[in-house]
Amino acid sequence: MDQPLVNSRVVDAESVDAAVEILVGAFYSDPLWSWAFPDPQLRRDQHRELWRACVEGAIRYPWVWLTEGGSATSVWIPPGGSEFSDEQEQRLEPLLVDLLGAGAARVLATFELFEQAHPRSVPHFYLTLLGTDPEQRGRGHGLALLADNLRRIDEAKAPAYLEASNVANVTLYARYGFVAMGSFRPPDGGPEVVTMWREPADEGPASA
Repeated sequence: MDQPLVNSRVVDAESVDAAVEILVGAFYSDPLWSWAFPDPQLRRDQHRELWRACVEGAIRYPWVWLTEGGSATSVWIPPGGSEFSDEQEQRLEPLLVDLLGAGAARVLATFELFEQAHPRSVPHFYLTLLGTDPEQRGRGHGLALLADNLRRIDEAKAPAYLEASNVANVTLYARYGFVAMGSFRPPDGGPEVVTMWREPADEGPASA
């Protein structure tokens, strides 16, 4: 079955809140990010702060996307870009310490593993976050947004990279041309994270 088309727009300062709230719901039960923020009573507020930092860092580029109707969002860093400005990078560690106290150390160590695993030799688009509103799950909105993003990336003839924080999604990403590169596990019993790479497709991403 062909992947349905999706209407999406670039997130700007006025729509940051909408993108952040989708991510808060989408990642609440994610294996990695629930491990990183283990208190279920605090997690939504903690995630809200972290995802806001990520979205605000990425909207410097026109590659944070929101579906019409607010069902899904994606956060990409284009070739040559960075997840945070220098000023935002300096604020990240104090933010995590404020949110997690001593627990911030293992999250910072996990971020370092992300950085070590990230290939840098070839310019590429980097998918940092892809989330669907939990109330809209199962309707294909997130994957339709991914397919639409990949069509644009294919037009630029650029590769793409992501980390799957939930290994259950590896098979889904493979359907869109991503190939597993390797994996790592955070300290203190953290779940496996799979790194994946996608070469540009001549005729767009694979059909769902």
